[in-house]
Amino acid sequence: MARTPTATTNRVSDAAAGPWYRDLTPYHWFVFMVASLAWLFDCLDQQLFLLARNSAMESLLPAGMDPKLYGGYATSIFVAGWAMGGLIFGSLGDCYGRAKMLTLTVLIYSVCTGLSAFSKGWIDFATYRFLTGLGVGGVFGLAVALVADTLPDRSRTGALGLLQALSALGNITAGCVSMYMGHLEATKAIVPGSGWKYMFLVGAIPAFLCVFIQMRLKEPEKWVQARAAGKAAGVRFGSYTALLGDPRWQRPALLGMMLCVAGVIGLWGIGFFSPELVGDVMQQSLLKEGVPADKIAGTKQFWIGVNSIVQNIGAFFGMLLFTRMAQGMGRKPAFAIAFVAALVATVAYFQMFNGRGDIWMSAIMGACQLALFAGFAIYLPELFPTSLRSTGTSFCYNVGRFVAASGPFTLGTLQAALKAGATTPEAKLVAFRNACSFMSVIFLLGLVALVFLPETKGRPLPED
Repeated sequence: MARTPTATTNRVSDAAAGPWYRDLTPYHWFVFMVASLAWLFDCLDQQLFLLARNSAMESLLPAGMDPKLYGGYATSIFVAGWAMGGLIFGSLGDCYGRAKMLTLTVLIYSVCTGLSAFSKGWIDFATYRFLTGLGVGGVFGLAVALVADTLPDRSRTGALGLLQALSALGNITAGCVSMYMGHLEATKAIVPGSGWKYMFLVGAIPAFLCVFIQMRLKEPEKWVQARAAGKAAGVRFGSYTALLGDPRWQRPALLGMMLCVAGVIGLWGIGFFSPELVGDVMQQSLLKEGVPADKIAGTKQFWIGVNSIVQNIGAFFGMLLFTRMAQGMGRKPAFAIAFVAALVATVAYFQMFNGRGDIWMSAIMGACQLALFAGFAIYLPELFPTSLRSTGTSFCYNVGRFVAASGPFTLGTLQAALKAGATTPEAKLVAFRNACSFMSVIFLLGLVALVFLPETKGRPLPED
Protein backbone atom coordinates (compact mmCIF):
# COMPACT_ATOMS: atom_id res chain seq x y z
CA MET A 1 0.00 0.00 0.00
CA ALA A 2 1.44 3.37 -0.95
CA ARG A 3 1.83 5.98 1.73
CA THR A 4 -1.17 8.27 2.11
CA PRO A 5 -0.03 11.82 2.91
CA THR A 6 -3.12 12.60 4.96
CA ALA A 7 -2.95 9.49 7.13
CA THR A 8 -2.04 10.38 10.71
CA THR A 9 -2.52 7.07 12.50
CA ASN A 10 0.74 5.68 11.14
CA ARG A 11 2.84 8.78 11.63
CA VAL A 12 6.09 8.47 13.53
CA SER A 13 7.15 11.62 15.32
CA ASP A 14 10.77 12.74 15.24
CA ALA A 15 10.07 14.49 18.50
CA ALA A 16 9.17 11.33 20.39
CA ALA A 17 10.12 11.39 24.05
CA GLY A 18 13.80 10.85 24.77
CA PRO A 19 16.91 10.96 22.57
CA TRP A 20 16.85 9.10 19.25
CA TYR A 21 19.45 6.57 20.39
CA ARG A 22 17.52 5.40 23.47
CA ASP A 23 15.91 2.44 21.71
CA LEU A 24 19.07 1.11 20.03
CA THR A 25 20.29 -2.39 20.86
CA PRO A 26 23.98 -3.39 20.73
CA TYR A 27 23.42 -4.82 17.24
CA HIS A 28 21.76 -1.57 16.12
CA TRP A 29 24.88 0.26 17.27
CA PHE A 30 27.07 -2.24 15.41
CA VAL A 31 25.17 -1.68 12.16
CA PHE A 32 25.28 2.08 12.62
CA MET A 33 29.03 2.08 13.33
CA VAL A 34 29.90 -0.22 10.43
CA ALA A 35 27.80 1.80 7.97
CA SER A 36 29.31 5.02 9.32
CA LEU A 37 32.87 3.70 9.02
CA ALA A 38 32.26 2.54 5.46
CA TRP A 39 31.08 6.04 4.52
CA LEU A 40 33.76 7.76 6.65
CA PHE A 41 36.59 5.87 4.91
CA ASP A 42 34.87 6.47 1.58
CA CYS A 43 35.00 10.21 2.27
CA LEU A 44 38.60 9.92 3.45
CA ASP A 45 39.53 8.50 0.06
CA GLN A 46 37.52 11.16 -1.78
CA GLN A 47 39.20 13.96 0.13
CA LEU A 48 42.70 12.52 -0.26
CA PHE A 49 42.13 12.57 -4.02
CA LEU A 50 41.06 16.22 -3.90
CA LEU A 51 44.05 17.21 -1.79
CA ALA A 52 46.55 15.19 -3.83
CA ARG A 53 45.01 15.92 -7.24
CA ASN A 54 47.08 18.95 -8.23
CA SER A 55 50.39 17.47 -7.02
CA ALA A 56 49.62 14.21 -8.83
CA MET A 57 48.91 16.06 -12.05
CA GLU A 58 52.12 18.10 -11.77
CA SER A 59 54.06 14.87 -11.26
CA LEU A 60 52.38 12.77 -13.96
CA LEU A 61 51.84 15.28 -16.79
CA PRO A 62 54.49 16.25 -19.33
CA ALA A 63 55.74 19.82 -19.23
CA GLY A 64 53.37 22.31 -20.84
CA MET A 65 50.12 20.53 -19.89
CA ASP A 66 47.81 22.40 -17.49
CA PRO A 67 47.57 20.53 -14.13
CA LYS A 68 44.30 22.27 -13.21
CA LEU A 69 42.67 21.39 -16.51
CA TYR A 70 43.66 17.73 -16.33
CA GLY A 71 42.86 17.66 -12.63
CA GLY A 72 39.34 18.68 -13.65
CA TYR A 73 39.25 15.88 -16.21
CA ALA A 74 40.39 13.34 -13.61
CA THR A 75 37.69 14.60 -11.25
CA SER A 76 35.03 14.24 -13.93
CA ILE A 77 36.15 10.68 -14.69
CA PHE A 78 36.08 9.85 -10.98
CA VAL A 79 32.60 11.35 -10.57
CA ALA A 80 31.34 9.49 -13.66
CA GLY A 81 32.62 6.20 -12.19
CA TRP A 82 30.94 7.18 -8.93
CA ALA A 83 27.63 7.68 -10.73
CA MET A 84 27.86 4.36 -12.57
CA GLY A 85 28.84 2.49 -9.40
CA GLY A 86 25.92 4.02 -7.54
CA LEU A 87 23.45 2.87 -10.17
CA ILE A 88 24.87 -0.65 -10.33
CA PHE A 89 25.31 -1.33 -6.62
CA GLY A 90 22.15 0.51 -5.57
CA SER A 91 20.10 -1.92 -7.63
CA LEU A 92 22.17 -4.94 -6.51
CA GLY A 93 21.66 -3.88 -2.89
CA ASP A 94 17.89 -4.16 -3.23
CA CYS A 95 18.18 -7.43 -5.16
CA TYR A 96 20.82 -9.30 -3.16
CA GLY A 97 21.24 -7.47 0.12
CA ARG A 98 22.62 -4.20 1.47
CA ALA A 99 25.29 -5.80 3.70
CA LYS A 100 26.81 -8.00 0.96
CA MET A 101 27.07 -5.20 -1.56
CA LEU A 102 28.39 -2.71 1.00
CA THR A 103 31.30 -5.03 1.79
CA LEU A 104 32.09 -5.45 -1.90
CA THR A 105 32.04 -1.72 -2.66
CA VAL A 106 34.41 -0.93 0.22
CA LEU A 107 36.81 -3.59 -1.05
CA ILE A 108 36.77 -2.08 -4.55
CA TYR A 109 37.45 1.49 -3.52
CA SER A 110 40.16 0.59 -1.00
CA VAL A 111 42.16 -1.54 -3.44
CA CYS A 112 41.88 0.93 -6.33
CA THR A 113 42.81 3.88 -4.10
CA GLY A 114 46.02 2.06 -3.23
CA LEU A 115 46.71 1.32 -6.89
CA SER A 116 46.43 5.05 -7.70
CA ALA A 117 49.74 5.57 -5.86
CA PHE A 118 51.55 3.46 -8.47
CA SER A 119 50.34 5.47 -11.48
CA LYS A 120 52.98 6.22 -14.11
CA GLY A 121 50.97 8.64 -16.22
CA TRP A 122 47.66 10.45 -16.51
CA ILE A 123 45.87 7.59 -18.31
CA ASP A 124 46.44 4.88 -15.70
CA PHE A 125 45.78 7.41 -12.91
CA ALA A 126 42.41 8.29 -14.48
CA THR A 127 41.63 4.57 -14.91
CA TYR A 128 42.24 3.87 -11.23
CA ARG A 129 40.12 6.87 -10.31
CA PHE A 130 37.24 5.55 -12.42
CA LEU A 131 37.46 2.12 -10.76
CA THR A 132 37.67 3.76 -7.33
CA GLY A 133 34.57 5.74 -8.25
CA LEU A 134 32.63 2.52 -8.94
CA GLY A 135 33.18 1.41 -5.35
CA VAL A 136 32.75 4.86 -3.82
CA GLY A 137 29.47 5.37 -5.66
CA GLY A 138 27.81 2.31 -4.21
CA VAL A 139 28.49 3.06 -0.56
CA PHE A 140 26.14 5.94 0.18
CA GLY A 141 22.87 4.37 -1.01
CA LEU A 142 23.73 1.02 0.57
CA ALA A 143 24.82 2.50 3.90
CA VAL A 144 21.76 4.72 4.37
CA ALA A 145 19.37 1.95 3.25
CA LEU A 146 21.03 -0.47 5.67
CA VAL A 147 20.61 1.96 8.59
CA ALA A 148 17.09 3.03 7.57
CA ASP A 149 15.90 -0.60 7.37
CA THR A 150 17.64 -1.80 10.54
CA LEU A 151 17.16 0.93 13.15
CA PRO A 152 13.81 1.86 14.78
CA ASP A 153 11.77 4.45 12.87
CA ARG A 154 12.10 7.19 15.45
CA SER A 155 15.89 6.78 15.51
CA ARG A 156 16.25 7.02 11.74
CA THR A 157 16.57 10.80 11.27
CA GLY A 158 19.12 11.32 14.03
CA ALA A 159 21.16 8.27 13.03
CA LEU A 160 21.33 9.16 9.34
CA GLY A 161 22.19 12.77 10.06
CA LEU A 162 24.99 11.67 12.39
CA LEU A 163 26.21 9.08 9.85
CA GLN A 164 26.64 11.86 7.32
CA ALA A 165 28.20 14.23 9.87
CA LEU A 166 30.79 11.61 10.85
CA SER A 167 31.96 11.55 7.24
CA ALA A 168 33.56 14.91 7.99
CA LEU A 169 35.97 13.09 10.30
CA GLY A 170 37.25 11.18 7.28
CA ASN A 171 37.76 14.46 5.48
CA ILE A 172 39.52 15.97 8.51
CA THR A 173 41.81 12.94 8.71
CA ALA A 174 42.68 13.47 5.05
CA GLY A 175 43.61 17.06 5.85
CA CYS A 176 45.89 15.87 8.66
CA VAL A 177 47.54 13.40 6.28
CA SER A 178 48.04 16.21 3.74
CA MET A 179 49.62 18.46 6.37
CA TYR A 180 51.96 15.72 7.51
CA MET A 181 53.02 14.94 3.94
CA GLY A 182 53.59 18.65 3.37
CA HIS A 183 55.83 18.70 6.45
CA LEU A 184 57.78 15.67 5.22
CA GLU A 185 58.26 17.30 1.83
CA ALA A 186 59.30 20.64 3.34
CA THR A 187 61.91 18.92 5.53
CA LYS A 188 62.94 16.69 2.61
CA ALA A 189 62.18 13.53 4.57
CA ILE A 190 60.48 12.44 1.35
CA VAL A 191 61.11 13.68 -2.17
CA PRO A 192 59.32 17.02 -2.73
CA GLY A 193 56.27 16.47 -4.91
CA SER A 194 55.92 12.76 -4.02
CA GLY A 195 53.58 13.13 -1.04
CA TRP A 196 50.51 12.36 -3.15
CA LYS A 197 51.66 8.75 -3.59
CA TYR A 198 51.82 8.18 0.16
CA MET A 199 48.45 9.84 0.64
CA PHE A 200 46.73 7.28 -1.59
CA LEU A 201 48.45 4.40 0.22
CA VAL A 202 47.30 5.76 3.58
CA GLY A 203 43.73 5.98 2.30
CA ALA A 204 43.66 2.35 1.20
CA ILE A 205 44.65 0.76 4.51
CA PRO A 206 41.75 1.60 6.89
CA ALA A 207 39.14 0.99 4.22
CA PHE A 208 40.58 -2.44 3.46
CA LEU A 209 40.55 -3.36 7.17
CA CYS A 210 36.89 -2.28 7.38
CA VAL A 211 35.99 -5.11 4.98
CA PHE A 212 36.77 -7.74 7.61
CA ILE A 213 34.48 -6.05 10.16
CA GLN A 214 31.64 -5.85 7.64
CA MET A 215 31.65 -9.61 7.15
CA ARG A 216 29.72 -9.89 10.45
CA LEU A 217 26.83 -7.82 9.12
CA LYS A 218 23.43 -9.45 8.65
CA GLU A 219 20.83 -8.31 6.18
CA PRO A 220 18.06 -6.15 7.75
CA GLU A 221 15.10 -8.26 8.88
CA LYS A 222 12.76 -5.76 7.24
CA TRP A 223 14.48 -6.36 3.88
CA VAL A 224 14.58 -10.17 4.35
CA GLN A 225 10.84 -10.30 5.06
CA ALA A 226 9.97 -7.89 2.26
CA ARG A 227 12.15 -9.83 -0.18
CA ALA A 228 10.41 -13.11 0.66
CA ALA A 229 6.95 -11.54 0.39
CA GLY A 230 7.97 -9.74 -2.78
CA LYS A 231 9.01 -12.96 -4.51
CA ALA A 232 5.60 -14.46 -3.77
CA ALA A 233 3.78 -11.33 -4.97
CA GLY A 234 5.98 -10.69 -8.00
CA VAL A 235 7.41 -7.40 -6.69
CA ARG A 236 10.53 -6.39 -8.62
CA PHE A 237 13.33 -5.50 -6.23
CA GLY A 238 16.03 -3.16 -7.48
CA SER A 239 14.23 -2.56 -10.79
CA TYR A 240 14.76 0.75 -12.57
CA THR A 241 11.69 -0.05 -14.64
CA ALA A 242 9.65 -0.22 -11.43
CA LEU A 243 11.30 2.95 -10.12
CA LEU A 244 10.72 5.06 -13.22
CA GLY A 245 7.60 3.33 -14.57
CA ASP A 246 5.42 3.66 -11.47
CA PRO A 247 4.11 7.24 -11.03
CA ARG A 248 4.33 6.85 -7.24
CA TRP A 249 8.13 6.54 -7.40
CA GLN A 250 8.93 8.22 -10.71
CA ARG A 251 8.14 11.74 -9.54
CA PRO A 252 10.22 11.64 -6.32
CA ALA A 253 13.04 9.90 -8.22
CA LEU A 254 13.33 12.60 -10.86
CA LEU A 255 12.84 15.51 -8.48
CA GLY A 256 15.16 13.95 -5.91
CA MET A 257 17.78 13.65 -8.63
CA MET A 258 17.38 17.37 -9.41
CA LEU A 259 17.76 18.18 -5.71
CA CYS A 260 21.01 16.21 -5.55
CA VAL A 261 22.38 17.67 -8.81
CA ALA A 262 22.36 21.13 -7.22
CA GLY A 263 24.23 19.98 -4.13
CA VAL A 264 26.67 17.67 -5.90
CA ILE A 265 27.72 20.18 -8.59
CA GLY A 266 27.95 22.88 -5.94
CA LEU A 267 30.32 20.74 -3.86
CA TRP A 268 32.29 18.76 -6.47
CA GLY A 269 32.23 21.28 -9.29
CA ILE A 270 32.97 24.32 -7.11
CA GLY A 271 33.49 23.85 -3.36
CA PHE A 272 36.03 21.06 -3.64
CA PHE A 273 38.22 23.24 -5.84
CA SER A 274 39.05 25.32 -2.76
CA PRO A 275 42.49 23.59 -2.54
CA GLU A 276 43.39 25.18 -5.88
CA LEU A 277 42.35 28.63 -4.62
CA VAL A 278 44.19 28.19 -1.33
CA GLY A 279 47.27 26.84 -3.11
CA ASP A 280 47.46 29.78 -5.53
CA VAL A 281 46.83 32.38 -2.83
CA MET A 282 49.40 30.82 -0.52
CA GLN A 283 52.01 30.52 -3.27
CA GLN A 284 51.71 34.20 -4.09
CA SER A 285 51.92 35.05 -0.41
CA LEU A 286 54.97 32.85 0.19
CA LEU A 287 56.78 34.30 -2.81
CA LYS A 288 56.19 37.82 -1.49
CA GLU A 289 57.53 36.74 1.91
CA GLY A 290 60.72 35.47 0.28
CA VAL A 291 60.27 31.81 1.25
CA PRO A 292 62.91 29.66 -0.56
CA ALA A 293 61.57 28.01 -3.71
CA ASP A 294 62.36 24.48 -2.53
CA LYS A 295 60.14 24.96 0.54
CA ILE A 296 57.14 26.50 -1.19
CA ALA A 297 55.60 23.18 -2.37
CA GLY A 298 55.62 21.63 1.10
CA THR A 299 54.39 24.78 2.84
CA LYS A 300 51.63 25.20 0.28
CA GLN A 301 50.56 21.58 0.78
CA PHE A 302 50.51 22.16 4.55
CA TRP A 303 48.07 25.06 4.20
CA ILE A 304 45.92 23.15 1.76
CA GLY A 305 45.62 20.52 4.50
CA VAL A 306 44.73 23.19 7.07
CA ASN A 307 42.03 24.48 4.74
CA SER A 308 40.57 20.98 4.38
CA ILE A 309 40.46 20.46 8.14
CA VAL A 310 38.79 23.81 8.79
CA GLN A 311 36.34 23.27 5.92
CA ASN A 312 35.29 19.89 7.30
CA ILE A 313 35.07 20.98 10.92
CA GLY A 314 32.52 23.45 9.64
CA ALA A 315 30.87 20.67 7.63
CA PHE A 316 30.52 18.48 10.73
CA PHE A 317 28.61 21.15 12.63
CA GLY A 318 26.65 22.19 9.55
CA MET A 319 25.36 18.64 9.08
CA LEU A 320 24.40 18.34 12.74
CA LEU A 321 22.57 21.66 12.52
CA PHE A 322 20.71 20.54 9.39
CA THR A 323 19.65 17.36 11.21
CA ARG A 324 18.18 19.40 14.07
CA MET A 325 16.43 21.69 11.61
CA ALA A 326 15.00 18.74 9.68
CA GLN A 327 13.69 17.22 12.91
CA GLY A 328 12.21 20.48 14.09
CA MET A 329 10.89 22.47 11.13
CA GLY A 330 10.75 19.74 8.47
CA ARG A 331 12.87 18.53 5.57
CA LYS A 332 11.82 21.10 2.97
CA PRO A 333 12.32 24.27 5.06
CA ALA A 334 15.72 22.98 6.17
CA PHE A 335 16.75 22.37 2.56
CA ALA A 336 15.54 25.81 1.47
CA ILE A 337 17.63 27.57 4.11
CA ALA A 338 20.66 25.41 3.32
CA PHE A 339 20.57 26.06 -0.45
CA VAL A 340 20.42 29.82 0.00
CA ALA A 341 23.19 29.73 2.61
CA ALA A 342 25.36 27.58 0.32
CA LEU A 343 25.00 30.06 -2.55
CA VAL A 344 25.93 33.08 -0.43
CA ALA A 345 28.80 31.36 1.40
CA THR A 346 30.37 29.96 -1.79
CA VAL A 347 30.39 33.26 -3.67
CA ALA A 348 31.74 35.08 -0.61
CA TYR A 349 34.52 32.52 -0.14
CA PHE A 350 35.81 32.55 -3.71
CA GLN A 351 35.67 36.33 -3.94
CA MET A 352 37.05 37.27 -0.53
CA PHE A 353 39.58 34.60 0.50
CA ASN A 354 42.98 36.30 0.42
CA GLY A 355 45.32 34.53 2.84
CA ARG A 356 45.88 32.68 6.08
CA GLY A 357 43.83 35.18 8.04
CA ASP A 358 40.73 34.24 6.04
CA ILE A 359 40.94 30.50 6.67
CA TRP A 360 37.84 30.72 8.90
CA MET A 361 35.79 31.29 5.75
CA SER A 362 36.47 27.69 4.76
CA ALA A 363 34.47 26.55 7.80
CA ILE A 364 31.47 28.66 6.83
CA MET A 365 31.44 27.40 3.24
CA GLY A 366 31.95 23.81 4.40
CA ALA A 367 29.06 24.06 6.86
CA CYS A 368 26.67 25.47 4.27
CA GLN A 369 27.59 23.16 1.38
CA LEU A 370 27.88 19.88 3.30
CA ALA A 371 24.72 20.50 5.35
CA LEU A 372 22.82 19.61 2.19
CA PHE A 373 24.34 16.13 2.24
CA ALA A 374 22.96 15.40 5.69
CA GLY A 375 19.63 16.23 4.11
CA PHE A 376 20.19 13.72 1.31
CA ALA A 377 20.97 10.98 3.84
CA ILE A 378 17.82 11.74 5.83
CA TYR A 379 15.39 12.55 3.05
CA LEU A 380 16.09 10.22 0.13
CA PRO A 381 15.33 6.89 1.93
CA GLU A 382 11.99 8.39 3.00
CA LEU A 383 10.86 8.69 -0.62
CA PHE A 384 11.03 5.00 -1.65
CA PRO A 385 9.71 1.56 -0.53
CA THR A 386 11.89 -1.29 0.76
CA SER A 387 12.03 -2.91 -2.68
CA LEU A 388 13.48 0.28 -4.19
CA ARG A 389 15.05 2.07 -1.21
CA SER A 390 18.69 1.49 -2.14
CA THR A 391 17.91 1.82 -5.85
CA GLY A 392 15.96 5.07 -5.49
CA THR A 393 18.42 6.63 -3.06
CA SER A 394 21.35 5.73 -5.31
CA PHE A 395 19.49 6.93 -8.41
CA CYS A 396 18.89 10.38 -6.94
CA TYR A 397 22.33 10.71 -5.38
CA ASN A 398 24.31 9.27 -8.27
CA VAL A 399 22.53 9.84 -11.60
CA GLY A 400 22.97 13.50 -10.85
CA ARG A 401 26.68 12.83 -10.84
CA PHE A 402 26.66 12.21 -14.57
CA VAL A 403 25.47 15.80 -14.82
CA ALA A 404 27.82 16.84 -12.02
CA ALA A 405 30.74 15.28 -13.90
CA SER A 406 30.38 18.16 -16.32
CA GLY A 407 30.98 20.61 -13.47
CA PRO A 408 34.81 20.50 -13.52
CA PHE A 409 34.76 20.65 -17.35
CA THR A 410 32.43 23.65 -17.20
CA LEU A 411 34.54 25.31 -14.54
CA GLY A 412 37.70 24.75 -16.56
CA THR A 413 36.12 26.05 -19.77
CA LEU A 414 34.62 29.08 -18.03
CA GLN A 415 37.90 29.81 -16.31
CA ALA A 416 39.77 29.56 -19.62
CA ALA A 417 37.34 32.00 -21.25
CA LEU A 418 37.59 34.46 -18.36
CA LYS A 419 41.38 34.37 -18.25
CA ALA A 420 41.80 34.80 -22.01
CA GLY A 421 44.51 37.39 -22.41
CA ALA A 422 45.52 37.18 -18.74
CA THR A 423 49.30 37.11 -18.51
CA THR A 424 49.93 37.38 -14.79
CA PRO A 425 49.25 34.87 -11.97
CA GLU A 426 47.08 37.50 -10.30
CA ALA A 427 44.85 37.90 -13.36
CA LYS A 428 44.51 34.14 -13.74
CA LEU A 429 43.51 33.87 -10.08
CA VAL A 430 40.81 36.50 -10.57
CA ALA A 431 39.44 34.48 -13.51
CA PHE A 432 39.31 31.36 -11.33
CA ARG A 433 37.47 33.26 -8.56
CA ASN A 434 34.89 34.59 -11.01
CA ALA A 435 34.33 31.21 -12.69
CA CYS A 436 33.55 29.60 -9.32
CA SER A 437 31.25 32.46 -8.36
CA PHE A 438 29.25 32.32 -11.61
CA MET A 439 28.77 28.56 -11.28
CA SER A 440 27.37 28.93 -7.76
CA VAL A 441 23.93 29.78 -9.17
CA ILE A 442 23.47 25.98 -9.50
CA PHE A 443 22.32 25.96 -5.87
CA LEU A 444 19.11 27.69 -6.99
CA LEU A 445 18.14 24.53 -8.90
CA GLY A 446 17.61 22.83 -5.56
CA LEU A 447 15.02 25.43 -4.58
CA VAL A 448 13.07 24.70 -7.76
CA ALA A 449 13.00 20.95 -7.03
CA LEU A 450 11.82 21.56 -3.46
CA VAL A 451 8.61 23.18 -4.66
CA PHE A 452 7.37 19.88 -6.13
CA LEU A 453 8.73 17.40 -3.57
CA PRO A 454 6.69 16.09 -0.59
CA GLU A 455 7.35 16.84 3.06
CA THR A 456 8.19 13.57 4.86
CA LYS A 457 8.72 14.74 8.44
CA GLY A 458 6.85 12.50 10.86
CA ARG A 459 5.75 9.98 8.22
CA PRO A 460 6.62 6.27 8.18
CA LEU A 461 8.75 4.87 5.39
CA PRO A 462 6.63 4.10 2.31
CA GLU A 463 5.88 0.54 1.23
CA ASP A 464 4.47 -1.07 -1.92
